[in-house]
Amino acid sequence: MLKKLTHEFTFFMAHPLGMRTLLLTNLIYALVLPIIELFIGAYIMRNSSDISLVVVFQLALYTGIPATFMINGFLLNHVHISRLYSFGMLLSGISMTAMMLLKELDTFGVFMAGLIMGLSYGFFWANRDFLALSTTEDKNRNYYYGIETFFYTLTFIIVPFLVGGFIATTQKQGWFSGQVNVAYYMLTGVVFVLTAVASILVHRGKFQNPKKAPFLFLKFDPLWNKMLQLSALKGVAQGYIVTAPVMLIMKLVGEEGELGLIQSIGALLSAILLYIIGRVAKPEHRLRIFTAGLSLFVLGALFNAGLYSSVGVILFVLCLIFARPLLDIAYFPIQLGVIDLVAAKEKRNEFAYIFNHELGLYAGRLLGCGLFILLARYVSDDIALRYALLVIALVQFLSIFVAKSILKDPLWKPKAATVQEPAALQGPV
Repeated sequence: MLKKLTHEFTFFMAHPLGMRTLLLTNLIYALVLPIIELFIGAYIMRNSSDISLVVVFQLALYTGIPATFMINGFLLNHVHISRLYSFGMLLSGISMTAMMLLKELDTFGVFMAGLIMGLSYGFFWANRDFLALSTTEDKNRNYYYGIETFFYTLTFIIVPFLVGGFIATTQKQGWFSGQVNVAYYMLTGVVFVLTAVASILVHRGKFQNPKKAPFLFLKFDPLWNKMLQLSALKGVAQGYIVTAPVMLIMKLVGEEGELGLIQSIGALLSAILLYIIGRVAKPEHRLRIFTAGLSLFVLGALFNAGLYSSVGVILFVLCLIFARPLLDIAYFPIQLGVIDLVAAKEKRNEFAYIFNHELGLYAGRLLGCGLFILLARYVSDDIALRYALLVIALVQFLSIFVAKSILKDPLWKPKAATVQEPAALQGPV
């Protein structure tokens, strides 16, 4: 066992310094994401009687992302990419602070807090996507996203369990005079510390900014238009994937302790499996992995719609915990591969496609989140949580056909070479 682990570590260390630094930075930031994705929603539900405010926060977050992508594109001509990347991570703590300072959660206040978080995500994802593109190649992207997804899955084992237990114990044991919100304030401090550490580490990667070039275009190659369709379908479900587990668990299962425990158990079951998939999967396996992820999402939505109970919620969350990383392992290498091809053909800055891709995601997110808000406010919370989720899952299932069309496009020529054991080792990060 030790020999195997040593081999895996040696294999990791043999990859380029920039790729390793990016992975380790993302590992530290991955400790923050469960707090943002799971417990901000729980905080809103605890302090508000309006369940749709959770999706208002998410919609504001998604609105801030494409706007920041554009700002980031201009700033890259003047500011080093590592600084913009670290600034995005630090903004996460500022957004949480803004939320905690609200005396009363209303639509405007929650929207503004979500908008700040959107700025954070925008700087983070815009620069992270470019750095992932520039530090990897098609032959090692399955491995890169397998490792990254393994990190994220691992943190979704540890963090929800610890944070959920901390919040639940605070309430049961009467810590801080039983003021549960004090526990959330302390979590905000933890977020600041973790993002500061990640911000320091990212500067060790010796990353390079993209070349100065225009990045705003209206016309693209037909292959990229297919990628935009795929991004829009991904966006439709994205808001639900993030917020639905929180709302369902808080409504039908219990409180933060149960939320953390369910997330941790499910993530534990999937972590090792996903590492193996990322380690051994080849580029030609991506469509199968993508199909498996989409099928699990539909299956989970069927469980939730059919049962709409604590059992249905647990089955849905377990399906989703497997589905999300499977989708990411397949989707991101396809996205970066398409960018490589069309950027070379059209002779444009790669960031032009990263920005345009975000607009496609936002179009889908706007549709998905808007549907939930309308149903929750003008029909009922139960209808929104029970049936809209199934509709969204079935719509996203169409992504299989779009992805298949991309991989069969004449311009798509994936390299037949598999990932080889790198010959030369570099120094530690």
